[in-house]
Amino acid sequence: MSLMKTILVANESDLKAAYKIREEVFVIEQQVSREDEFDEFEEESHHFLTLLDDEPVGAARWRTTDKGIKLERFAVARGYRGRGVGKSLVRAVLDHIDQVKVPGKLYLHAQLDAIPLYAHFGFEIVGEQFTECGIEHRTMELVV
Repeated sequence: MSLMKTILVANESDLKAAYKIREEVFVIEQQVSREDEFDEFEEESHHFLTLLDDEPVGAARWRTTDKGIKLERFAVARGYRGRGVGKSLVRAVLDHIDQVKVPGKLYLHAQLDAIPLYAHFGFEIVGEQFTECGIEHRTMELVV
């Protein structure tokens, strides 16, 4: 049986692994520019890495913005999708935000095919569909 765990990134090695997954998913697979993917918010963000049998397979981050707490950069390596990696990431991020007690609404910009994942955790669509980095998205907020 496989062992999956999602961790808060605490060292350079884990951060590089998270960046590598984001590079593969967003820059190579989805053709997002490197400049758009790796932005000025990297250092202030809280990064997460999902490991499946110690193999890095997922990454995400969250940060505080003027609109609230933004969950972003959820990426699951090709070949590991549909195995619960995304759910593990969302759960770990939500648990961490709850632990650190940061005030503010939780929101994200969801790619259209990821909407069901976030809806599973109580996020609801708000506003109109929009294009970000050439990909269609919807803003979602966590309704508590």
